[in-house]
Amino acid sequence: MEFLTEYGLFLAKTITFVAAIVVIITVAVSMGGRNKKSDKGHIEVTKLNEKFDHLRDSLRDAMLDDEEYKEFEKAEKKRLKEEKAQKKKAAKEMAKTKTDETASDAAETTKKRIFVLDFYGDIKASEVESLREEISTVLTLAKPTDEVVVKVESGGGMVHSYGLASSQLARITNKNIPLTVCVDKVAASGGYMMACVANKIVAAPFAILGSIGVVAQLPNFHKLLKKNDIDYEMFTAGEYKRTVTMFGENTEKGRAKFVEELEDTHVLFKEFVSEHRPQVDVVKVATGEVWFGRRAIEVNLIDEMQTSDEYLFAQAENADIYEVEFTYKKSLPEKLGFAAQAAVDRLLMTWWERLNISRWF
Repeated sequence: MEFLTEYGLFLAKTITFVAAIVVIITVAVSMGGRNKKSDKGHIEVTKLNEKFDHLRDSLRDAMLDDEEYKEFEKAEKKRLKEEKAQKKKAAKEMAKTKTDETASDAAETTKKRIFVLDFYGDIKASEVESLREEISTVLTLAKPTDEVVVKVESGGGMVHSYGLASSQLARITNKNIPLTVCVDKVAASGGYMMACVANKIVAAPFAILGSIGVVAQLPNFHKLLKKNDIDYEMFTAGEYKRTVTMFGENTEKGRAKFVEELEDTHVLFKEFVSEHRPQVDVVKVATGEVWFGRRAIEVNLIDEMQTSDEYLFAQAENADIYEVEFTYKKSLPEKLGFAAQAAVDRLLMTWWERLNISRWF
């Protein structure tokens, strides 16, 4: 018993000491983060051609025997040497007829360039900040002869948030740079609002698209409060400053105004789709319904049926493909917070999938 008591005290001291160290480190990192507000993140660029080549080479290495591999390696070295010589010769010829600056630009753009961005949207379109940085970076070099591919995955969310995300994509098309949106899983509601900005929409056969509608819902606890003799008072200036509430007694006039606002938002959504995809019969598709890729192409919600991998891989031979990602630097408290949030998100997503699984199977 005495041993257990001493061990318990030792364990309590150890836990207290470790907790104190964690608090000190957290405060120090947090203070350091405040002094580096300008250094909030950085751009990471990956050349996908090299990634594809690496995958191909790994498989080839496993398939070829020693003699076959030696022959292949010899031929590959010869091919690369000839390709380098051709590029050098082409650069010299351009330099003879153009200024140094123009020749340099021409040498850099002998092949089409494709810039690939990823957007995974939650209800608040939180990644719009990263998207903004990525697009700003791409626009410093991209030309109308290039292409931007954005892989969108989102079921939609807040109207103003997805409106901003759509406006960010419009920055690309406003510069006359071709924009393609690829949808592998879902681009519905706000997600489709983003997708329709593109010059071309490519979706997988069973990707979910559409949901061109507006929804709002909230609980009302007025009866519960009234039952327990709890008064709820709200003061506003302006007849429609608050149309419906969670705790007050909602009126028919307030409900009617709220629905009117929803309808107006829906009208704006339909106008937005019509503006960017005039080939779509908005009256037919703006019912809030969703379509799988195989059906979406029939109503012109998309232009092609392909996965993003298939689309990019097909162009790797004739284009230089760059994946651009803006990565935020996170402080220790943020990392701990994001870890806890991710755990909660996984739990909620698991239960959401269980509740909705009967809809899809």
